[in-house]
Amino acid sequence: MSRALATSDPSQGSRPVLQALPADLDPTRLPAHVAVIMDGNGRWARRRNLPRVMGHREGVEALKRTLRLCSDWGIGALTAYAFSTENWSRPGEEVSFLMALFERVLARELEGLEREQVRIRFFGDLQQLPTGLQELIASAEARTANNVGIHFNVCTNYGGRRELVRAARRLADQVARGELDPAEIDEAAFAAELHTAGESDPDLLIRTSGEQRISNFLLWQLAYAELHVTDVLWPDFDAQSLTLALQDYQGRQRRFGGVDPVSP
Repeated sequence: MSRALATSDPSQGSRPVLQALPADLDPTRLPAHVAVIMDGNGRWARRRNLPRVMGHREGVEALKRTLRLCSDWGIGALTAYAFSTENWSRPGEEVSFLMALFERVLARELEGLEREQVRIRFFGDLQQLPTGLQELIASAEARTANNVGIHFNVCTNYGGRRELVRAARRLADQVARGELDPAEIDEAAFAAELHTAGESDPDLLIRTSGEQRISNFLLWQLAYAELHVTDVLWPDFDAQSLTLALQDYQGRQRRFGGVDPVSP
């Protein structure tokens, strides 16, 4: 049986129960956009002598939990690294399971996403995905396009370098057609050709399982993001884990290349 995206209070019908922002977090200093590299599903399963696919299933629950918390706590956008261009090199059985899992979860959760006003977008080379999954993605994006809640971005068959090459080619095509003067190409023009066009850059990147690299994820967009690495494996990522990441973020001084303000 499916577990719903939101936690529901039986006494309140289907209305989701909002989880209050922890008292030790400053609501005025939350990141507007959080990105997550969801690492450790396989290790989580292996430590329990379970098949790797069980780790992926529990990883879905962790993602739903994180989306709910971000929505409840007033974070405007969550971008998740679900499947990279390099992940096709995994065993065929695992890749097939992941594609089927994506389809099942999206079909199962779409009604809840609509009800909670979540806007969902998928970033990556979607044409390489199974046809059924492509159709579900197109439907989900269309049905939630006008929603006014949290922006939920899912990077699927995504690679940061490939995204940059794609943007460069699109600009080059415009120049070749005489539609764009090369002198007009600036950071804004380049960003407009990325998968993430129209979305603010992440303020905070969270990576689980202790790995200290960004793994070809949002190479342009993470230029000034604060990085939080935790040893927690993704299926175990919970409210406490997110709170610690946000506390870490709120303890940083974001200078964007400048200097500390001079004390009076």
